[in-house]
Amino acid sequence: MRVRPWLGGLRRPPNPLVSGERAARGALRSMSEALGGRRRLAWLNAADLSIGTTLDVRRTAEELAGFAVPELADGAAVDLLESVLRFQDGDRVTGGEASRLRAMAVSEVEGLNLAPDPVGELSVHTADRLGQRCLTTRRPVLVSRMTRADFAVIAPSREASDIMRRAGVHSYLAVPLIARGVLLGLADFVRAGHRAPFNRTDVALAMELASKAAVRIDNARLYGRERDHVVTLQRALLPRSSPGTPGLDVSSCYDPAADPSAVGGDWFDVVALPTGRTALMVGDVMGRGLAAAATMGRLRTVARTLMALDIAPERLLARLDLAARDLEEDQVATCLCAVYDPYGSTFRIASAGHPPPLLTGPDGTVSFLEVPAGAPLGAGVIPYDPVEVPVPGQSRLTLYTDGLVRSRTADLGAQLERLREAVGDGVPEDGSGCRAVAERVGGDRSDDAIVLTARARPLGPACDVYVRALPPDGKAAGQARTAVREQLARWDLEELVDTTELVVSELVGNALRYGNAPGELRLLRHERLSVEVSDSGPDLPQIQHADVSDESGRGLQLINMMCRRWGSCRTPGGKVVWAEQDLPVRAGEPGPP
Repeated sequence: MRVRPWLGGLRRPPNPLVSGERAARGALRSMSEALGGRRRLAWLNAADLSIGTTLDVRRTAEELAGFAVPELADGAAVDLLESVLRFQDGDRVTGGEASRLRAMAVSEVEGLNLAPDPVGELSVHTADRLGQRCLTTRRPVLVSRMTRADFAVIAPSREASDIMRRAGVHSYLAVPLIARGVLLGLADFVRAGHRAPFNRTDVALAMELASKAAVRIDNARLYGRERDHVVTLQRALLPRSSPGTPGLDVSSCYDPAADPSAVGGDWFDVVALPTGRTALMVGDVMGRGLAAAATMGRLRTVARTLMALDIAPERLLARLDLAARDLEEDQVATCLCAVYDPYGSTFRIASAGHPPPLLTGPDGTVSFLEVPAGAPLGAGVIPYDPVEVPVPGQSRLTLYTDGLVRSRTADLGAQLERLREAVGDGVPEDGSGCRAVAERVGGDRSDDAIVLTARARPLGPACDVYVRALPPDGKAAGQARTAVREQLARWDLEELVDTTELVVSELVGNALRYGNAPGELRLLRHERLSVEVSDSGPDLPQIQHADVSDESGRGLQLINMMCRRWGSCRTPGGKVVWAEQDLPVRAGEPGPP
């Protein structure tokens, strides 16, 4: 029987029981999805509080891996591009080149033991690796059901591939870490056992988590880059080595603050002065960051230049104050300068608002020196009052910056007492003294710290000083030449007698003519032979152009030609004019530095 066409439009009436069941299942599904969505949202919100608690790249990566397990995955690993860790751009990854990544964090459920790349180890992702595809495309890579071939392009080695397979890993997901358009690395996740494989919802969830974590990793990266730049500049502006210091064993170290905003401004210097004197300086620019480090470098350069012209620390600080006031940054700084004279074994010290130094006696007793604390450099309040401190042999002077004792929780007096006790326990002279003393002082140090120690010792047989007072008349030149001949013979330096006699004659002659008579002759044998003649005159000598017909004016020209270098500088009692010659090189001995 042929069915009429219009009968095809007829439908059976709906069964009320079936319709109600379907509606109930749909409502339950909608409710379950809503509850799942709220739970995922709450989980992502919790990530904001759990990831990025510190500005440390490795710690942030560990927090990401730990947060993903076990909620999202049974195992998680975070790898960052080596270029990113070197503070370079990380977004230049192409398919034709292998990516160099460093394992930063690994997390897995207890008992899984997936044998991933060890944390800190560098790995190379070639083009056949799924991780490399994730990096080049900047898109997630999902393998819901892993086959035997998939393990070979996911695991770092064949052994790790076998371990993953035996552990029951069956699903893999890799997502890129991208922040502010910069590719930082990748995070990959695995699931094992009876757990459901990754799906598209998990991909979206992992991408959102990776996006949050990448921003915090990038913040830590930028934070570390800023600190690296400031510390690099700071170290470049500080002396890399100390010059020869007759009668002193000097050691120094610089310990930058962990916070890049607190780095910059602390400085020290060791300056070799005429005939064996040594200047020790420490300072602290009131400010932080690149600007403070740059200001510190300018002040240190000015201080070295001024110290070569005037070895009186109080006058150095007065002139340095004028230089600080001329800086465009309008910054002030503290500074302490100590000049050591090995002949008298004395320190002449002046301070511009800097913490007092410590003196450790031969018996181990430690005390703060009472140095008048003048106004900081740049404040415009001068003069500065010096003190002269005799130091017996084996005594030690310790200079430092206030970052060593500054604390937000402890009283300054208590911190200074801790510092005194820490120095009394001994300061290593191998460059680790700063950290050793800082650890002993304790507290919540959040500033740069510098420790500079100088231990006085008797001059050894290879470093001698000869001093003789000269009469204020014409006999001075003859007595000086006689003293030179006799002393150089004792030092076995007869090769230098003729040149040194000529030099000392010219220096004494200039002192008689222009310096109100000579005061003292000093000879020093150290890395070189130094000759110094002092007088009370105020004017520093300069080389003059002498015409052919002139009968004078060539003395300093001769000294300039025959000596390695010469110079003059003011002292508290007048000035000294000095000249240096290289010691003769004998068989089996190294040449001059």
